Amino acid sequence: MPEPVDILLRGGTVVTMNEKYDVFEDGAVAIRGDSIIAVGPTDEIAAAYNAAETVDCTDTVIMPGLVNAHTHIPMTLMRGLNDDLRLDVWLGYLMPVEREFVTPEFVKLGARVACAEMIRSGVTSFADMFYYEEAIAEQVAEIGMRALLGQTILVFPAPDAETFEDALLLCRRFIEHWNGHPLIQPAVAPHAWYTATPELLLACADLARAFDVPLHTHVSETKLEADNSVNQNHMSVVTWLEQHGILDTKLLAAHCVHIDEQDMFSLRRMGAGVAHCPSSNLKLASGIAPIAQMLKLGLKVGVGTDGPASNNDLDMVEEMRLASFIAKVATQNPTALPARQTLEIATIGGARAIHMGHLTGSLEPGKRADIAVRDMTGIHNQPHFHNHPDAVYSRIVYSSKSSDVAHVLCNGQWLMRDRALLTVDEAAARDEAIAVAKKIDAFVIEREASPYNKLVLLSGVQRLESFEVQVKAPIDDDAIVHETLQKEAIQVMRVGHYRQYDHYFLFDSGDPDAARLRYREDEFINDVGEVTQVRARLTLIGEGEREEFTNAVMLSRSRFLAAADRSLRFYQEYFAPARELRVHKDRVRWHILYKATDFAINLDRVLEPELPGYFLEIKARTWSRTDAERKAGLIAELLGQFGLDLNQAERREYAEIALSANAEKSATPA
Repeated sequence: MPEPVDILLRGGTVVTMNEKYDVFEDGAVAIRGDSIIAVGPTDEIAAAYNAAETVDCTDTVIMPGLVNAHTHIPMTLMRGLNDDLRLDVWLGYLMPVEREFVTPEFVKLGARVACAEMIRSGVTSFADMFYYEEAIAEQVAEIGMRALLGQTILVFPAPDAETFEDALLLCRRFIEHWNGHPLIQPAVAPHAWYTATPELLLACADLARAFDVPLHTHVSETKLEADNSVNQNHMSVVTWLEQHGILDTKLLAAHCVHIDEQDMFSLRRMGAGVAHCPSSNLKLASGIAPIAQMLKLGLKVGVGTDGPASNNDLDMVEEMRLASFIAKVATQNPTALPARQTLEIATIGGARAIHMGHLTGSLEPGKRADIAVRDMTGIHNQPHFHNHPDAVYSRIVYSSKSSDVAHVLCNGQWLMRDRALLTVDEAAARDEAIAVAKKIDAFVIEREASPYNKLVLLSGVQRLESFEVQVKAPIDDDAIVHETLQKEAIQVMRVGHYRQYDHYFLFDSGDPDAARLRYREDEFINDVGEVTQVRARLTLIGEGEREEFTNAVMLSRSRFLAAADRSLRFYQEYFAPARELRVHKDRVRWHILYKATDFAINLDRVLEPELPGYFLEIKARTWSRTDAERKAGLIAELLGQFGLDLNQAERREYAEIALSANAEKSATPA
């Protein structure tokens, strides 16, 4: 007497991806509830089971649903936003958009768009890392996909948490709510070591171990990241994470582009999974992960798309094909990552990498019914050969397209039937996404119109209203300065020596508050000529309102100060100035009292552009016209002390002097 089952898929080529790599040319899969009951030849399965619903799968491949091992699904709503940038620069654009737009409603919409796209390519399971994962979990569970969802934790404010303590609490509550759900596996997701502190990493590891849930993080995605870890931590990223308890969890390590064999051994020893993201790594020029070596050493490797803002799609079929091809190029070996092994890391290998191999990734009795059925009748998939046992894997990996997917089940429930999505309103999601994109466009366009806005959105600024009385005069010999400062009338309070490397970004926006942005690196020099400290700052300088006094110039302008914690190259690409200008000075500064009044005396040698002699600069802060007039008079007296001719005073600032010098140099015939 045949046993009752709910669904019988019959007549297709069943690719099981079990340990024996069983393939049934005319095969069937019996499903009851959420699980696979039996897999085998059609005649045997059809005789043994009586199905409430039978699906004719002739001329198809019945295979496990694909596993997207690393992504950020709400970023479907940022697809195509500011492409063709370096990773750190791209993040500089992206994070302000996230801060402005990411809400629970935003991530739910992004999840609907992403799930629709993934289902159409035959994906049934994925690993996500983003903000508001509680909202994402609600949406994904409603749609019916299987997912490992990591609540992102950062050391700095995020859209859903002001502090990392808040993020940790949010993550704990998320785990408590969703742990044990049939489709949703909550996870802890510290973004990366460089957006964390040692204390944060230790706390994340403790939380993951306490609840026995996976931990999902980015690892060695770029060479810069790997080099910074060696320079700052004196060890590799993997070793740093191991020292802070991260490897002692159910780790899912995304990317792992720049790791060595010792790192691989460490990851394998601790049972970590690796998510290989070929498209994203290529698009951002991060490199090619050495997955052929990882697989040879026995690591659990899966394939991921990464977020659709850095890929720019969630097409796992394309990702499989690319993974195989770049592995061959990287090793200069056409036999590297053959089709069967490629399909393996996209199915059961990916499931193991995200710590779900006991549930999904292969077609076996007892596993969840996570299945994709691919139509193989398309012209791009013809003809079919049967002389080699691995020919079917070749057809799937090298020839098939996402559009070939006809049916998808997850947990025994239909997500797509005859290419029609059943659990997502695709048209509505598309229309809503278009509406959101218009709002993001308007925001980005407004931001791009102003260097000030870009600076604010990047790191925030401190506004400083500057009122200065100053004079600058060229001198041939610095001896007069040192001699004058010994006079009894002048009291030296302190002295400093430093080199200033000023890089000006010039804009043609006509914005009086954004005439130029200065990236300044200060090297502080001790008495024996050694650099003791380096400081970098950003200053957005408006056009100065100048007022001439008898012996000085008063400037009043707005300055916006911000920390400069990224490379010069980053700021060059991020701000995209119309022109650039370099000024390099060697400066000795004396803070003095003259007639009970504070002044700064700067002795400057301009090294780039190379200018002859020295400049003596006298400055004083001022707050009123009366005070300015008094200090201008004192500046005149000080100039006399130095024996300088007022008629030779220079009214321009160094950036203006440099512009003139460069223009003269360009005009001089070679």
